[in-house]
Amino acid sequence: LRVQNKKLYLATFAAVLGPLSFGFVLGYSSPVIPELKKISDPKLRLDSSQASWFGSIVTLGAAAGGILGGYLVDKVGRKLSLMLCSIPYIFGYIVIICAQNVWMLYFGRMLTGIASGITSLVVPVYISEVSHPRVRGMLGSCVQLMVVTGILGAYIAAITLKWRWLAVLCSFPSCIMLLFMYFMPETPRFLLNQNKRSEAIAALCFLRGPHADHEGECRQIEAGVQEEGLNIFEFKNPSIYRPLLVGVALMFFQQVTGINAVMFYAETIFEDANFKDSRMASVVVGSMQVCCTAVTALIIDKTGRKVLLYISGIIMALSTALFGLYFRIVLPNQNNSSNPDVWFLLNTASPAYQNISISWLAVVSLGLFVAGFALGWGPVPWLVISEIFPLKARGILSGACVLTNWIMAFLVTKEFHDFIAFLTSYGTFWLFSAFCCLNLTFTAFYVPETKGQTLEQIETYFRRS
Repeated sequence: LRVQNKKLYLATFAAVLGPLSFGFVLGYSSPVIPELKKISDPKLRLDSSQASWFGSIVTLGAAAGGILGGYLVDKVGRKLSLMLCSIPYIFGYIVIICAQNVWMLYFGRMLTGIASGITSLVVPVYISEVSHPRVRGMLGSCVQLMVVTGILGAYIAAITLKWRWLAVLCSFPSCIMLLFMYFMPETPRFLLNQNKRSEAIAALCFLRGPHADHEGECRQIEAGVQEEGLNIFEFKNPSIYRPLLVGVALMFFQQVTGINAVMFYAETIFEDANFKDSRMASVVVGSMQVCCTAVTALIIDKTGRKVLLYISGIIMALSTALFGLYFRIVLPNQNNSSNPDVWFLLNTASPAYQNISISWLAVVSLGLFVAGFALGWGPVPWLVISEIFPLKARGILSGACVLTNWIMAFLVTKEFHDFIAFLTSYGTFWLFSAFCCLNLTFTAFYVPETKGQTLEQIETYFRRS
């Protein structure tokens, strides 16, 4: 299997250059925003509101990209969709490199966001359909691994590169992906769905090696292929609506754990704990994400998906509860405030509480949360939604899930301060902790274990339920 899978690993590597580009997009804004706030050119200088939009407009572009990706993946195929999504990546960075005003920056970020939305949908589908069941979990987890690697790469590169040169560097992975994917096969399942049996056999020969039972696997896939299109009346079919509800819920719960809110304050937490170099602190956080996600990729096919979701949910519930405790101790008299900036309140807290050195509690909470998220609720939901949808509906159902994820990411990021104003800072983090507990309940009752099963067996499970 190891020898025969060499070309499978090559196809996976070509595909995950997309998530690497996606990670560079996410990581680009954090070090660049402080630079653009201080830039001498008034046409490019960002104020606080513009900086917020520069960071968050990517999520709106990604939501649109999720819808577009759901259409492309079924109409033109998985391979061509990946090749096409490299174009807005490249043009988006060209616009940013050539930017003469803030609106060009916004437009460039929107283009890279659209490409990120297509990537986040198509790559998991491509990998799940070309993978052998015994390594599908590991290869599927490489999607999130490459995302966090891209974020870390952007953080490290930003230490020495200015924002325009950083954009040049960030455009490289998508250029390489366009070249590599040209030589990779389309997925056998899509080819069989298009009645291209000879091409499907050739793809299996490339992916499994010359000595595998290509005809046997082809017949197994054909048994699950349904050629007729999807119509609205089929949404009453359990094999359609049940995996859709599971997938949408996974994307919703992934975002309401508060990952974006916690990462938003990560830099300031490290500064409060006397980590003076904020960029190096970001590198530390990014390194933790990469290490924990790599561990998940190595163990997921042995432990299963649900076990990692349980462990991840428990760790995140505890860490967000500790965050709430930290803010409750430091800000014991905080009420609903017209200025909900947590760190403004910290700086104006009474001297008695300023002298209490409990910043270690925030740092420990942050470390636990990042590790917990990377172990389960970061990579596993993306893997599961690539496995549970029937072939004929994979594009539209995956699009609905990606759209849910990015809309929730936008709402949580933009409305976080309003939550703090309404619930107080510690109440907000305790709410995140409650959602993490709800994640555990949802996982126990509704998320199927897909370890070691073929995609056709998973589809049959939902059809019979």
